[in-house]
Amino acid sequence: MALIDLGPLTESSHTRYAIHLSNGKRLVLFRLPRIASSESRPMAPNETEDGWIYYAMEAECPHAGGPMTEAHVDIEDSAYVASCPWHAYDFNVETGESSYGIKTCTFPVIVQHGKVSLKIATKENVELSRLEPVSDQVKFKHGPRETAAESPVYLDDNATMCEWCVHILKTSNPEHKIELTTHLFSLFATKEQSPSPMRLGIGVIAPDEPVREEQSKVEPWQIPKAGKGGTLKSRIAMLHALANIEQWAIDLAIDICVRFATFHTMAPSQDLSRELPRTFYYDWLKVANDEAKHFSLLRARLEELGSHFGALPVHHGLWESAAMTAHDLRARISIIALVHEARGLDVNPMTIEKFRKANDMESVDSLNVIHNDEITHVTTGHRWLTWICEQEHTDPVHVFRSNVQRYFKGAVKGPFNAEARAQAGMDKRYYEGLGGHSSKANIIAGG
Repeated sequence: MALIDLGPLTESSHTRYAIHLSNGKRLVLFRLPRIASSESRPMAPNETEDGWIYYAMEAECPHAGGPMTEAHVDIEDSAYVASCPWHAYDFNVETGESSYGIKTCTFPVIVQHGKVSLKIATKENVELSRLEPVSDQVKFKHGPRETAAESPVYLDDNATMCEWCVHILKTSNPEHKIELTTHLFSLFATKEQSPSPMRLGIGVIAPDEPVREEQSKVEPWQIPKAGKGGTLKSRIAMLHALANIEQWAIDLAIDICVRFATFHTMAPSQDLSRELPRTFYYDWLKVANDEAKHFSLLRARLEELGSHFGALPVHHGLWESAAMTAHDLRARISIIALVHEARGLDVNPMTIEKFRKANDMESVDSLNVIHNDEITHVTTGHRWLTWICEQEHTDPVHVFRSNVQRYFKGAVKGPFNAEARAQAGMDKRYYEGLGGHSSKANIIAGG
């Protein structure tokens, strides 16, 4: 049995860490608040005196290798459960057991003498290679604010989720938009674990289009080619185009929550029709939170390179797809999540390689974060289209392909990142030999 020192408690401040061991093994360390109990009990070996509790488990989901460092953590039956972001397989963080009948490995954590240590059953000489904090840190642009107009407007405590969504869609300042989006997700997620979850406010009407600050707007096909990334000008153009996509992606994830809040599945009888469960809203608010993070990373990198968001023309191609699918949740998920987002999985590795060749490693780091998150976004789209189809006894592949042929402009072109698509649940049946209706415009993919 090896006891591996993970460092002093005073340096442990994040909610999760990626543990890299000298034998190549990767684990995830969770630092969570102790769950309140009505019964007094002695402090466990993995607890701290100030109310934190530590758990360690495999960093890859045993189902398909999904990143448990990005897991969604819930409380169920007075225990913490971590759900894989790819296919929602859930695991008790203490026992490793899952409701799906599989199990992951968990490892005892010991808190003593002001240190956090990990126990592993091994005869090898295993050491800690590095401990990396996993952060959803958004790069807010907080300079001095001299007037109230420079600060975002927050709704009161009684505001519903749909009221918040409409408020964000009507917020034109991108910095305010990311602050409000991250606040809404945090508020919704926190209240989900309380006796008084946030009211949905179903019935609030979504605006026809999000409000935007004045910028130079062109059609998607009029955006100048960014080049191969060999020059600073080329890299700024690529980052600017991606930032534009990410800003629209915030609104798209927010819009799906309010626009389709009245959605019910179609069923042979009204008794079998189902409304969307609350986890639907949690998942898409999490996507919106990620997109806000992505926009902030790209905006910050543009400024570090001597430019700024808004310095170049932008297009509204993604919202055109949203408007075309505003009447049908199945179509919206198919086109936005499973075409545009999935196309991002195809092109991201090539984009990252261009920045790597230019030795722009700061941009590479941000783009890697974005790529990994976008796998989970395609997973979210696939999961909810599949859920709807299960309720309606339809084939998700057929529903997806039918919607693409009806609402997508142009062919769904390769090359495809088959590995990343498969990780997100999309096998080749979804996209091979697929095309939409003809158009002279090819809308830039991503989000």
